[in-house]
Amino acid sequence: MTTMTMSSSRSPALPSYPEFVAMMALLMALNAAAIDVYIPALREIGSALGVADENRRQLVITAYVVGFGGAQIIYGPLSDRFGRRPVLFGGLAIYLAGAIAAVFVPSFEAMLAVRLVQGIGAAATRVVATSVVRDRFHGAQMASVMSLVMMVFMVMPVFAPNLGSLVLLFGNWRELSAVMGLLGLVALLWTWARLPETLAEENRRPLTGRRLMEAFRVVVTNRVAFGYTLAMASFFGVLFAFIAQAEQIYTQIYGLGPAFTLYFALTAIFMSASSFVNSRLVARFGTRRMSQTALLAFIVISGLHLALALAYGGATPFWMFLVLLIAMMSFFGFVPTNFNALAMEPLGHVAGTGSAVLGSAQMLIGGLLGTLVGHFYDATLIPMLSGFLALAILSLALVAYAERGRLFAPPTPD
Repeated sequence: MTTMTMSSSRSPALPSYPEFVAMMALLMALNAAAIDVYIPALREIGSALGVADENRRQLVITAYVVGFGGAQIIYGPLSDRFGRRPVLFGGLAIYLAGAIAAVFVPSFEAMLAVRLVQGIGAAATRVVATSVVRDRFHGAQMASVMSLVMMVFMVMPVFAPNLGSLVLLFGNWRELSAVMGLLGLVALLWTWARLPETLAEENRRPLTGRRLMEAFRVVVTNRVAFGYTLAMASFFGVLFAFIAQAEQIYTQIYGLGPAFTLYFALTAIFMSASSFVNSRLVARFGTRRMSQTALLAFIVISGLHLALALAYGGATPFWMFLVLLIAMMSFFGFVPTNFNALAMEPLGHVAGTGSAVLGSAQMLIGGLLGTLVGHFYDATLIPMLSGFLALAILSLALVAYAERGRLFAPPTPD
């Protein structure tokens, strides 16, 4: 384990390894919770704000994703210039302002605007968390740490929709934003007190147009970094497509009602478990072998599920749907953390900008692709499963590009 560099004598003391992982996990979990907590409230939000089109209600999720993805491009260079701490605290302050404003929105358009603001603020947490991990670790060790962090990110769908349902039992959808504001405040206070600055003064990059273009050039011209960035962005579209349609699939196709959040949580448990297993196995088998095998398995199972759904006239029986969905999403859990580590590994000298490009691509491209798949929902599983298969195949093609067509092979010099 490498030593975290202190850039200021006033920085907090170095946290222990478990506390550090837990802190990074909370920053990542804040993003997942801000998406998933609204899933059980989409119908109520639409009714309260006069939106009858159920597919349009998905924009509550999309607006956050767009703000979250786009703003990372800004935070990355800022964190490479001014350090991780000030950028993180500024972003969390913006997030808190958006969360408070969401409690009082008078219209659906205003709701989308404040969700965009929330996403813009929360973008700092994604950039800083990834950059701080890259500051401190590298290689398989970085992948292992990110797997533990992502395990919490993946398990948030277990708690967030059920937390949303619990809040709705005692209040309405406006209270959800207050709960998310409280979670953001906890993250702000904890990191303020315990997270040291990890970017040394001598490693900070001047914030000039030339330097920025140089950093972005490094990211987009490195074959491995760029290829795996786009591969992860494409594959993340699977997750967003599922999140966007989950309530409609569980309640309309299978008639589960409010209890659908329990089945949603069950799937998330397996996703989280796979991230934990990855953290234990990645050092032994390697990031490439783990992620590429899982991606191929996802393609096979999603193709099988699509064929069965077509054979059953649009939707498989619920037990079959649940088994195949859990199998697919379990393999999903092995892919993003390893792709993230592979993309970031060549970018240690521009970690903030690299993290920003990676996060922006993941959220913007993945979010928009997932939203596109969700837009074609037609009360069957066909659009979602077709989207799953197409996005996974695209991701595999991008991996082949990054590796010059040699899967499971050591990286070639770029």
